[in-house]
Amino acid sequence: MMRVLLLSQFYPPAIGGEERHVRNLGRALAQRGHDVSIGTLMRAGSPGSELDGTVRVHRLRGTIQRLSALHADSERRHAPPFPDPELVFALKRLIAQERPDVVHAHNWIYASFLPIKPLGRARLVVTLHDYGLVCAKKNFMHLGTDLCDGPQLAKCLPCAAAHYGTTKAIATTLGNCASSFLARRVVDRFIAVSHAVARHTGLTDGHAPYEVIPNFVPDDVGVLGAEDPCLRELPEENFILFVGDMMRLKGIDVLLSAYARLEQAPPLVLIGRRLADTPAEFPPNVRVFSNWPHAAIMHAWHRSLFGVLPSVGPEACATVIMEAMASGKAVVATDVGGMPDLVDHGKTGLLVPPGDAPALARAMQSFLNDRALLTRMESRSLARVERLKAGAVVTRIEQVYHDVLHPATAQDHAPCAPTFG
Repeated sequence: MMRVLLLSQFYPPAIGGEERHVRNLGRALAQRGHDVSIGTLMRAGSPGSELDGTVRVHRLRGTIQRLSALHADSERRHAPPFPDPELVFALKRLIAQERPDVVHAHNWIYASFLPIKPLGRARLVVTLHDYGLVCAKKNFMHLGTDLCDGPQLAKCLPCAAAHYGTTKAIATTLGNCASSFLARRVVDRFIAVSHAVARHTGLTDGHAPYEVIPNFVPDDVGVLGAEDPCLRELPEENFILFVGDMMRLKGIDVLLSAYARLEQAPPLVLIGRRLADTPAEFPPNVRVFSNWPHAAIMHAWHRSLFGVLPSVGPEACATVIMEAMASGKAVVATDVGGMPDLVDHGKTGLLVPPGDAPALARAMQSFLNDRALLTRMESRSLARVERLKAGAVVTRIEQVYHDVLHPATAQDHAPCAPTFG
């Protein structure tokens, strides 16, 4: 039995793939007999501490979190990529209270733990769910339009300034550079959620120890809960499903352009958050829903014909693809980021170039025209998703914990790029 403290800037009831991953990881570790606690940022309306099953949840305040003007979304006040004074002291108190053997941090909240790591015995594991180790915007897209070819301060500062504004960009970029430099020297093990994350963050070319371990879905992900009333709004006939933020980076404009090219197209259902660059209008045969509970989304996957994820940016490790596969659905996705790690082209789905609406339309049309092909891919998806369930993935994470706690008995974990399979 190990004492594990998971650190995550957000946690349910906040909605998102990373939040669900941390919750699922905490529950899976607890079911395996480990003592698990969570450290996360304070959220309005949530208690300072509570039990989530057998997992203890502690919500902590940070100085940057109090400065509402710094955050574009008041409901999601992110941890900064540099030590937050108040959060550092809160984490120090939490470490003294929980006495973890392993601290497993997820993304930038790790920066506020770095100053206190040398003061204790806990080992530090950091999972990279995006490209934040090298990118102040986390998405590895230069000026929001092109895949970045690597970090350079003279290039990163104006790119971040176009996104954040000059003052915030300087603090974020320089703070991230300093934290990244230190992290590569003191983190006991990085976990990159895809080969793209390992490659673009420089882990493959550096000396920091790392593993490539994907996110996962619960073993019982295919067991559906009670039906939510919102499901009545779904089309009665077959429909194509997109789940995610309705933004250009997710390829929403490309998807609508491709959908317009389809012949005898069934309805297209979009479920996700509306953001500043969400289209103002949609074609009549496109149904748009926001703020659906996750259980309802899983029902929608089961009712759908197939899924589509046309991101133009390098998605790190798209949980929605795993959920589609676990629902027995094939997916059309873009050949970028971590998508090729999840979708076996021609076997469990189809991959197309990012931003290519005609190619996306052809792939979608092939599913509509050849239902036998779609059926074959559905059965393969159900079989392949087993490698992406908790039973397989959490065992690998436990091994990472064991290795950092007992380095003398661990295998040689020099920088590597293992496969998922």
